[in-house]
Amino acid sequence: MTARRIAIVPHTHWDREWYKSYQDFRLGLVELVDTLIPLLEGDASYPHFMLDGQMAAVDDYLEVRPEAEEHLRALAAAGRVSVGPWYILMDEFLASGETIVRNLQMGLVRGAAFGGVMEVGYLPDMFGHIAQMPQILRLAGFRHAVVWRGVPSQVTKDAFVWEAPDGSAVRAEYLPVGYGNGAALPDDAKALVRRTQDNVAEVADFLTGDLLCMNGSDHLMPQPDLGRVVAEANDMQDEFVFEITSLPRYLARGISEDLTTVQGELRSGFRANMLMGVTSNRVDVKRNGALAERELERRAEPLTALFRPASEYPERLLELAWREMVRNSAHDSICACSVDDVVDAVLHRYAEARAIAAGLADRAVKAFARSLARPGPSVLNASPRPRTGVVELVVPADGPAPDAVQVLSERTGLPGSMVLDADTVRTILGMIQGPKISEDAWIHDVRVEDTDEGFDITIAVGTEEKQGVPITEAKQDVYTRLGARPDAVVRVAMDQPSTRRIVARSPEVPGYGWTPFEPAPLSHPVASAEEASTVILDNGLVRVEIDAETGLFALNGLRGYGRLVDDGDLGDSYNYSPPRQDSVVDTPETVSVRIEERGPVRARARITATYLWPDHVDGSSQARVGEHRVDVETDVELRADEPVVRVSTAFVNPSGDHRLRVHLPLPEPASHSVAESAFTVVTRGLTAEGRADEFGLPTAPANRFVTAGRLTVVHEGVCEYELVDVDAEGDAARTIALTVLRATGMLSRLGMAYRPFPAGPLTPVEGLQMRGKRVALRYALALDCDDPYALADDVLLPLEVASSLGGGTRPPTGSELTVHGAEVSALHRVAGVLEARVFNPRPEPTTVSFPGRSGWLVDLRGYPLEPFEDSFALRPFGIATARLHGG
Repeated sequence: MTARRIAIVPHTHWDREWYKSYQDFRLGLVELVDTLIPLLEGDASYPHFMLDGQMAAVDDYLEVRPEAEEHLRALAAAGRVSVGPWYILMDEFLASGETIVRNLQMGLVRGAAFGGVMEVGYLPDMFGHIAQMPQILRLAGFRHAVVWRGVPSQVTKDAFVWEAPDGSAVRAEYLPVGYGNGAALPDDAKALVRRTQDNVAEVADFLTGDLLCMNGSDHLMPQPDLGRVVAEANDMQDEFVFEITSLPRYLARGISEDLTTVQGELRSGFRANMLMGVTSNRVDVKRNGALAERELERRAEPLTALFRPASEYPERLLELAWREMVRNSAHDSICACSVDDVVDAVLHRYAEARAIAAGLADRAVKAFARSLARPGPSVLNASPRPRTGVVELVVPADGPAPDAVQVLSERTGLPGSMVLDADTVRTILGMIQGPKISEDAWIHDVRVEDTDEGFDITIAVGTEEKQGVPITEAKQDVYTRLGARPDAVVRVAMDQPSTRRIVARSPEVPGYGWTPFEPAPLSHPVASAEEASTVILDNGLVRVEIDAETGLFALNGLRGYGRLVDDGDLGDSYNYSPPRQDSVVDTPETVSVRIEERGPVRARARITATYLWPDHVDGSSQARVGEHRVDVETDVELRADEPVVRVSTAFVNPSGDHRLRVHLPLPEPASHSVAESAFTVVTRGLTAEGRADEFGLPTAPANRFVTAGRLTVVHEGVCEYELVDVDAEGDAARTIALTVLRATGMLSRLGMAYRPFPAGPLTPVEGLQMRGKRVALRYALALDCDDPYALADDVLLPLEVASSLGGGTRPPTGSELTVHGAEVSALHRVAGVLEARVFNPRPEPTTVSFPGRSGWLVDLRGYPLEPFEDSFALRPFGIATARLHGG
């Protein structure tokens, strides 16, 4: 009988932050690597250690021990330490596809300093896996993945072929019992053999050959006697051949023939917990993550790449923003299944990244405005598709407003003057720190003139920013005059024209382009009306009827939209779980509806519904107890010429231990949903695989939109949804439920109805309840939508208005880049060269064109693949990265 090879891979799984803060965990990381380096350098029988597949662990250590870098580099170059390929082990569903790619690229670049990364897509503890992961890995040159959670029941061996929607495939090594099956091995040879016999018996049906023994787990230290014990075990028996090795060496011997093929995403809880509830806890983290991603991916990078000179591209600032986004994508960070200190740090990093991105984007818009030859407002489109839309801006109030314009407010000019004493003038001047004096008012000029009594100051104000206004010089002039004439009479006058704030539809704006603002004619103006107990918004494309008694609204006659359903949740940060004595609140005590805007460009009604929600779930009875009165405000908005209803729901959460969802009726029953995921859309049914240890709850994440039964819902950030109201046969659902809030008070819990065993420490975490926090969900509804990607851009990425004083060289209308045939995931510069990442989310092949441009297709490492002129073919569901010449 041939001895079975036991491949022991020493490693640690290092959660950067989780039930302890980052700094607390880093103390342990420093201790681990301080122990590891001399162990590897001094003991040849301990040949290898894997640093968890993420470069963040290396950087976090070297920030404390910079003198150890040469030691780590030497060990990595010798193959003694495996680093990367990721920068951090991320959650795949809550981070955008672009964040996943940048994470991998950051890991590859950083790992190059250590002789290169581990050439394995190591995915040991992600809460499920996206459909496009095999394609991402192949585009980076990887042929192997290692996975645990999410693997479906059809996989019955420890290896399978994992195929992306485009047909790209990797060999996936399946860890049937997780990444710690060899944790804390015995320090006695006989005990090691017995332990191994048990390990083999546990997974015997899965084995296709050797046993992979993952010698490590969460935050575990290396075992210094492992080499000795392995040698002794090999000498004393012939049932097993023990070998301390690396993951790539083990995988190189694995079989690749006759393996089961699994296509698409992995979200099964058949053998390991999926922990699907992480999508809906701490919704503030998910919303802030989405806002930061959008500022960075859809505004800062494309706008600076297109409207700033290549020599001024803010590469380092963007790197800093991306570093914060990637660090936050760690699964315990973005999933918010962590203590409050960690979540606070995550929110701070998102705020930092968003501030950098927004600042860079705003500067790019200003640079664009300064470059225009003609003065006046222009509309700028940061998306690749030509489109029109509603814009809001301030214009001079010259005569009556045009019919196609809706006036929000008017401000009369400020003639006349004020007489002030010297001290008051000094105080006012001290408050003027720059040309901007309000959101839509900028100082254009400051004039100072002597009079017999003193001097006059005239401040000219306009609605657009003017460069080079000598404010500092003017302030110094006034200070000098006041010093020379302390008793002077000072008259201050504001020269500000009358203005009005308006909303109007813009003319069509080219993709990545601009056009002068001019109110477009309204083909379908929106009107509002109040009839009996119903408020109506109607533009001829969509009719919204709001019931003033229930607070629910109808779309084109289908009633029941906006129903808020609040039930108990005795789960934890990982899973929803209903209490034994649940009670549901779905009817408000009182409702009021008022029209906020009446059209013709934009009409909006506000529904204020007052509910009585229980305070918490009693731990003994598992009944919802206590009572809070809470006002929930829902704005329903309809715009001219758009078949889309925009909705926002907001409230301050007073309660704990509950889940709030909004129910949206489907125009027709649905057997499945189609939701956006990274670089594609995924189709999901009405059920999910589970087991006794974790109920297969068919809630799922959608990146920006989900479609079912002819209804498309676009939402702000990743949102949990479920198809509910399923018929008795289990064939069709009639409602889609979006989770607005899930409030629990425990990091993990024991004895839950839907997951009886803990998924982490049994730690109370008050922040998970989100008491006293403002909760908001913004979404939009469309019937029979042909292009949900276009709809998502229209709803979430508004057109921008830039006011110019003219004097530049840019023509009044144009585009910096034309893209046809695919969605754009990224547009940025790499070493000064314009790079676009595109993907085809459809089952038909497409031709991607960049008219007037040539370039090279490159892989995710930047290696050239093939040149192109103007266009290239892209397979169904394919992803491609193009380096463009001439820009």
